[in-house]
Amino acid sequence: MVRKQGPAAVTIKHVAAEAGVSLQTVSRVINDGPNVRGETQDRVRRAIEKLGYVPSLAARRMGGQKSYLLLALNDRDRTIEGWRSGDGTDWVDQMLLGGMLKSAEHGYRMILELVDTHNAHVHRELAAALANLHPDGVILTPPHGDNPVIASLLTSRHIPVARIGSTDAMAGFAISMDEVAAGAAATEHLLSLGHRRIGFITGSEEYSLSGERLDGYRQALRQAGVEFDPGLVAAGDFSFGSGRTASSRLLALPRPATAIVASSDQMALAALEVARSAGLEVPRDLSIVSFDDTPIVKFSRPPLTAIRQPIAEMASVAAELLIRAASGEPTEATHVLPFKLIVRGSTAVAPE
Repeated sequence: MVRKQGPAAVTIKHVAAEAGVSLQTVSRVINDGPNVRGETQDRVRRAIEKLGYVPSLAARRMGGQKSYLLLALNDRDRTIEGWRSGDGTDWVDQMLLGGMLKSAEHGYRMILELVDTHNAHVHRELAAALANLHPDGVILTPPHGDNPVIASLLTSRHIPVARIGSTDAMAGFAISMDEVAAGAAATEHLLSLGHRRIGFITGSEEYSLSGERLDGYRQALRQAGVEFDPGLVAAGDFSFGSGRTASSRLLALPRPATAIVASSDQMALAALEVARSAGLEVPRDLSIVSFDDTPIVKFSRPPLTAIRQPIAEMASVAAELLIRAASGEPTEATHVLPFKLIVRGSTAVAPE
């Protein structure tokens, strides 16, 4: 039995033949390139419309120096750990959502690469990716945006860089939310409920945002006239295990915390588990505020009050800035996006 072949895909060669021009001329028209007469442009566009041709990425790249690719770098170990655990954290999904949709609006594609920022060979690993892909710009997610080795490599190659979640004075565009204000907002919410023994679980010291959130916590206490107690600050690294250890310490103090601000959803969920194991009811005996607001916190019992990071929005802005930079458009270097405090069932008036 002979299978019928479907219609052949229309390629740039068909368009060139229909319009009677070279492949390079078609590509220049597709890319709004120079040195193509108006009559020739019209002929090529009529051929494209007649044949129903959709320009491929390869065809667009023939027309000039642009690759029409953006490269996003994410932390390898943390990403793989999150995928394998299936715990409902969607930081990467949100980042891809914002970056890919914005890229597609401009005829670009965004590719995700996982890089180990701790690897002594990160320079060689990244150089290989750049040589293979020739991206028009690179999006760095935490903690890559604070890595001077990565930043210097991209700068030396004159590749535009957009750093998500980083406010350090380094090259490229900085896109973030106001982490200090977010830390303060989480703390102020608990202060408004009468809490004065508020514990704070930090994130990894590798991330500059961890220190900024702690600064916001201290700022809110100071403005409320509450003395800062270093014993109420416990170290975490964003993981569930570190959240369990930190919250156990905060609840074992001679004067335990009546509320906890956790710098990630996983650490907040760990605090919820520790509280239950200790016979405490949330929020009657302990209030909890989380950071990130990934889907899993909406379905915990009770649902967690959380600071919502504009992850998709930050990735979208990063892609937009890089695409503009590739076209030579001037843009602002620093962009701060708004966060939201989502109040749910894990916070209540402080116990007497």
